Amino acid sequence: MSVLVVIASGAFGQKLEDSFGAPGTDSQQATDLLTAAGADQAGLTAQLVVTPLDDQTTFFDSAEARAALAQIRSAASELPNVLETSDPTATPTAAPGVMSPDGRVAILRLQYPVLEQLDKSDLDRLKAFAAQEHPLRVEAGGDLFFAFEEPASGLGEAIGLLAAVAVLLLAFGSVIAMGLPIGMALFGLALGVSSMALVAHLIDIPSWAPVLGSMIGIGVGIDYALILVTRHREHLAQGMPVDEAAGRAVATAGRAVVLAGGTVVLAILGLAVAGVPFITAGGLAVSLIVLTMVLVSITLLPAFLGLAGQWINRLGLRRKRRSAGPGWQRWAEHVARNAVAYVVGATVLLLALAAPLLALRVGTPDDGALPENRTQRQAYDLVAAGFGPGINGPLVIAVDISKDPTVIQPLVDAVNADHGIADVAPALVNAEAGVATVVSFPATGPQDDETVRTIERLRTDVLPAAIGGRPATAHVGGQTATLADVANRVEDRLPWFIGAVIVLSILLLTVVFRSVVVPLKAALMNLLSIGASFGVMVMVFQWGWGAELIGLEATVPILPFIPLFMFAILFGLSMDYEVFLLSRVREEYVNTGDNDTAVVRGLAATGRVITAAALIMISVFLSFVINDDPSIKMFGLGLATAVFIDATIVRLILVPASMKLLGKANWWLPTWLARLLPAAHESHTSRPPEPSRTDDHALV
Repeated sequence: MSVLVVIASGAFGQKLEDSFGAPGTDSQQATDLLTAAGADQAGLTAQLVVTPLDDQTTFFDSAEARAALAQIRSAASELPNVLETSDPTATPTAAPGVMSPDGRVAILRLQYPVLEQLDKSDLDRLKAFAAQEHPLRVEAGGDLFFAFEEPASGLGEAIGLLAAVAVLLLAFGSVIAMGLPIGMALFGLALGVSSMALVAHLIDIPSWAPVLGSMIGIGVGIDYALILVTRHREHLAQGMPVDEAAGRAVATAGRAVVLAGGTVVLAILGLAVAGVPFITAGGLAVSLIVLTMVLVSITLLPAFLGLAGQWINRLGLRRKRRSAGPGWQRWAEHVARNAVAYVVGATVLLLALAAPLLALRVGTPDDGALPENRTQRQAYDLVAAGFGPGINGPLVIAVDISKDPTVIQPLVDAVNADHGIADVAPALVNAEAGVATVVSFPATGPQDDETVRTIERLRTDVLPAAIGGRPATAHVGGQTATLADVANRVEDRLPWFIGAVIVLSILLLTVVFRSVVVPLKAALMNLLSIGASFGVMVMVFQWGWGAELIGLEATVPILPFIPLFMFAILFGLSMDYEVFLLSRVREEYVNTGDNDTAVVRGLAATGRVITAAALIMISVFLSFVINDDPSIKMFGLGLATAVFIDATIVRLILVPASMKLLGKANWWLPTWLARLLPAAHESHTSRPPEPSRTDDHALV
């Protein structure tokens, strides 16, 4: 079946497409108006930035340079799907934003059709054209890169896998035991990523989904298999037959995997609350990979455990058998004895790390944050130096003039008079369609807060005043305005999304653990760890603390959809460790009826596996920080930080200390609620004699 999915994906899969609009926003209305009128400006644009090779020549005083520019323009016009190319040398004063005032920088604006009529090959051809040998220096940038430039993949995944191999080999001491989680993760990843192309027939899957899906999929896939293999080896060490050991592992650890994976899927699917189609589609794609990893772990992995038999403990390091986890036992007892100090200290530390979250600024990093060797970065720098930063983020104003064409000039004059606008190009009028297009250039860069304020002012003050009582409408669009609208939509929906995810997760954990206190405490601690990770992101990406360590070229705002995605992913992953720990604590509590004993034994039994799982996750996530794309760096660093905080400060300190203080109140459940919940199916597990309970490879 899996082979069929991969083959079908290659043969019939749909290409992944990016769409960054949000229904109902002003920028989307601008795009819809231009598209309905058949205006070229509804499509994507790219730009070739051209400058002489020496430092003295200008296009104003060199006929040779102008001739070379005309030659480049003519050749660029022949590229497939290029509808129109601006001419900087024709009437530079009539076309602002195509020739710099000093005559050193010229911009060839290439107009393309709408996104749906293009694909990555158009970007590849543009990049190849810019890389050709020309008599002038040519760099490329624009919307086409934003739509189709895919983050480099492969190296990050490879580094993460190598780190996971090292951690698993040290943890298990067996090549076979190490190989099973790696193999399951790779198989599940191949299956999940391949299925995206098939799902794309039903919904547009963004091109960046496989990269994010790989980041999450490798981590959870290895972790889920790690939990099952660990419990299976523990049962083998207790003397159980191979089949029974695998079955009991699925019945116990497998239940925790299903619950943890279900929580991740539930949290990510909650992205639909945002009301932004590309975020919903990306979440669906990532959740599909997580679901695949869960299914592989509880179906295919047990079969391989049966095939491996007793060989799962062979072909590796030979170490002296000893009782499992004495160090974790001592740590758990230490935390229990000093519970108050640890609760206060850990809470204060997390709140301090989360404090910078108050300064979180969402926006879209422009090409100025890319490495200097990228052509987009060089084009951005040339344009910013020649024209000012605002030229990199033009605003496209679509005006419906079907009932009153006289509104055009007053509107152009009003826009040009705004202090946030550096220049306005002459209006392009399509009298037959009844639509005019006005392209304006802000005085500030695309990621500047002042640019967002300019967009808002145009919409609320300038355009309505210019139109007055005329029967005309105007909408501000373009990539900069579109991303600003997406940011506003995300900010509006974020509280609802967070609330929905928390409520659903609390309900799920209440059913599983038959407790009200445990789910509420889990949600609160997850919020603390996520807040701390967001605070670290603000320190690094907005304040620049340690930015050079991760290769960040400049400080940047946080992408609008990253807080949304990261909250969904992190809340789910945080619940993973919560479930792994509390499942074991609950088992011990059912066996002993003593909360303090259950907490100590639960932490002692799971401390090593949580640490190993966290090390794998951190290694995988940090490996993506080497990517040139700032957004991938944000995901990698943010996720790695959150997992580190969650697996150390929260799971190994705050959770056991707080559970010690709460005592039996942890498991309080109102009688009326107990009657409403499904009946519990908890079984008492026999505890073997401590000295021979397991060997030192067993982590859980």
